[in-house]
Amino acid sequence: MSEHIVGLAVTAGTPVFELAIPCEVFGVDRSDLVDPWYELRTYAAEPGPLPSTGGLSLYAGHHLDDLAEADTVVVAALSRRAQLAPPPDLVAAVREAHRRGRRIVALCTGTYILAAAGLLDGRRATTHWMNAGDFAHRFPAVELDSGPLYIDHGDVITTAGSGAAIDVCLHLLRQDHGAAVAAEVARRMVVPPHREGVQPQITRPAVGGDRDGDLAPALHWAAERLDRPLTVAQLARVAHMSERTLMRRFRDALGVSPLQWLLQQRVRLAQELLETTDLPVEEVARETGFGNAANLRYHFVRVAGMSPQSYRHVFRYRPAAAAEAEQAPSALVPQG
Repeated sequence: MSEHIVGLAVTAGTPVFELAIPCEVFGVDRSDLVDPWYELRTYAAEPGPLPSTGGLSLYAGHHLDDLAEADTVVVAALSRRAQLAPPPDLVAAVREAHRRGRRIVALCTGTYILAAAGLLDGRRATTHWMNAGDFAHRFPAVELDSGPLYIDHGDVITTAGSGAAIDVCLHLLRQDHGAAVAAEVARRMVVPPHREGVQPQITRPAVGGDRDGDLAPALHWAAERLDRPLTVAQLARVAHMSERTLMRRFRDALGVSPLQWLLQQRVRLAQELLETTDLPVEEVARETGFGNAANLRYHFVRVAGMSPQSYRHVFRYRPAAAAEAEQAPSALVPQG
């Protein structure tokens, strides 16, 4: 298996925070999880140092002419100058990479480049909520939705501001290597392992000054009981609020209803069990609260896009192969 190349396209004035996230997720060698890991390459239009925020300088090792050699192209966030006048060479390079079937990801205001390249015409896209009015005015052919953390069309992915870059990079890991690998990388980074793309960019406080963190006890309680029947009434009692208030708070904080959240948690647990255990699918269904294999398959296909059996076939061998490699004696060491 060859390394998956992630090409990070940078411009002058790129914000450091958004730039650091793909470097941390894809640029740190984690071949103990998946071997080979990704190869991260940086691309720019010209050699030499590029100014960034905070007085830092960037050095890209590759030219934009070669951007299409990357399997996944990540367009870093832009300075305001680059938003107002998207660099033509970067726009052309991204358009060519898309034509050649590469996966294109825009972080935050990097969405301006994808829009300028015509990749978002007639499609939903998101960007930082502060840029929503400006973006909609400049690119009326794009169906802008400034609510979600990210929007994934398969070939093109756009994201909201700053922290959403973490969410989308972990989302790419789940797509490529499964939920267990993404969860382990999140654990090492000390960040939440998963937030759905539909979650809102802005978390609104509820009436009366309560904060969305008040849902935490109910979420934790439910996460430990996914194998059992759970109802909105039970969650409301644990959260010490009415069912109507609970429904509203879930929508505000997580962007989904309580039952949709439970479904997501159950499918995610099923993914982990399919990857890391040899439990029969019927047993996985019981452990995750779906009751039987037919129910599990129906909901799993809707969320994950493939059957549980197919998911296990795609992702199960990776952790198993890594464990076997770790336990196997080295061919270079004589065994007595």
